[in-house]
Amino acid sequence: MTSETIADPELDPTATYAVDPSRARRLAGRVVASPTAETFTKTSPMTGGPIAALPLSTKQDVARAMDAARAAQGRWAATPFAERARILLRFHDLVLDKQVDLLDLIQLESGKTRVQAFEEVADTAMAARYYARTAQAHLRPRSVQGALPVITQTRVLHHPKGVVGVVSPWNYPLSLSITDALPALMAGNAVVLRPDQQGSVTALAAVELLVRAGLPEGVFQVVLGRGSEAGQAIVDSADYVCYTGSTATGRKVAQSAAARLVSFSMELGGKNSVYIADDADVDKAVEGAVRACFSSAGQLCISTERVIVHEGIAGEFVPRFVAAVKAMTLSTALEYGHDMGSLVDQGQLETVTAHLEDAVAKGATVLTGGKHRPDVGPYVFEPTVLEGVTAAMGCRDEETFGPLVSIYRVADDEAAIALANDTEYGLNSSVWTSDVARGRRIAERIRTGTVNINEGYAATWASMGAPMGGMKDSGMGRRHGAEGILKYTEAQTISAQYVMPIAPAFGMSHAAYGKVMTVGLRAMKMLGMK
Repeated sequence: MTSETIADPELDPTATYAVDPSRARRLAGRVVASPTAETFTKTSPMTGGPIAALPLSTKQDVARAMDAARAAQGRWAATPFAERARILLRFHDLVLDKQVDLLDLIQLESGKTRVQAFEEVADTAMAARYYARTAQAHLRPRSVQGALPVITQTRVLHHPKGVVGVVSPWNYPLSLSITDALPALMAGNAVVLRPDQQGSVTALAAVELLVRAGLPEGVFQVVLGRGSEAGQAIVDSADYVCYTGSTATGRKVAQSAAARLVSFSMELGGKNSVYIADDADVDKAVEGAVRACFSSAGQLCISTERVIVHEGIAGEFVPRFVAAVKAMTLSTALEYGHDMGSLVDQGQLETVTAHLEDAVAKGATVLTGGKHRPDVGPYVFEPTVLEGVTAAMGCRDEETFGPLVSIYRVADDEAAIALANDTEYGLNSSVWTSDVARGRRIAERIRTGTVNINEGYAATWASMGAPMGGMKDSGMGRRHGAEGILKYTEAQTISAQYVMPIAPAFGMSHAAYGKVMTVGLRAMKMLGMK
């Protein structure tokens, strides 16, 4: 019996499951899987004990989920925007009402602290409210200037893609399994979700709330299984693919989708920087940098792994930053009041340990942290700060995805910008300065999809009306804002021509037609027409 194949918990007297078996059975009923499907469970990073037993979906199950979603999609697309919006607003309220339960599940599956789990609750509610209230405006048919004034009348429509496949990761089991699906639903699509197995219970609980809010059965299908099997089956059959995960896997997803000429969006890895300028408010910068680096134990795509400090302020900032990191409280308790939780599993613990050992062996200095803390939890690792990291060390350029950060001192803004851009990734960055105009000038030259001034990541992430995503190896496409819903649609242009065709008419010769059109084109330019 392994963590992947534990039998029905009611027949397994040796284990105590974090989720009540009767509730687990109810949630499992939402998974498209055979009644005789193999079951799996994942252990909780908080305790090392099992969470819940759930069924594994096969490729055939994914095909059944796709068929059921397609059968429901047409009826859902015909549902008025007002009704779709009411469902999302009811879901918004349910997420807030049931947050204690959701917070427990998020913590149990991801290992993060309660306050960082609340970020997911807030994010999900905000996304539901934003798209409930803006989707119709984003997708409303609109008139645009036609080829010829008055006699060409053109409209642009947006039709749903059909079935959107969402493949989500474990590190944000509520946000990333649901918030990408909400605009897809508001656009009239059905959704087939494959959450990471480590985040399955949270995702299923959220889907249950969506159905309670009024989402028709069949519109949102869930399959469970390994990414190489269930996830790949979604990529091979969905009408649009939304993927969040590693850059290496993202390349494979892109190749598979492109081979079918299917559109996709993806948020991938990051090696994000925070720059502390010489005029930064040190108190605020220290607090903000700690949060930027160690939220969710560094297991956040947009968290910071590189702290770039202007040498003019380094003497004050660095010791205070190190002291603040050293003072952080570690816990795996399901309660508020702690600064950092756990890594998700043994694999993440090994990655952090390997990056640390490699850096130290090659000359880096540990300013604080650097120890595994099994006394707190099986996969807890102290928040760790390094200095003296060089290009010879793996943690200089590779994404650690854990509580390991490096300090780099620079002489000026130019050097800071160059270092922030010296990476294959381009997801998120942060600039701390008392001069916001200076911060904006710096931000415009950093090649990341989002840049926060005097914040670590939350300012851009929570600005729902603005696009969020990565440049370079950090992804393609955007979530949030108009781009976050228009990507789930097919744009269609319809033009009606009146009086005369766009061609010689009324016995006009080709040469005369060319002259008349030339005069008309010059006139339209003079009149300032687009």
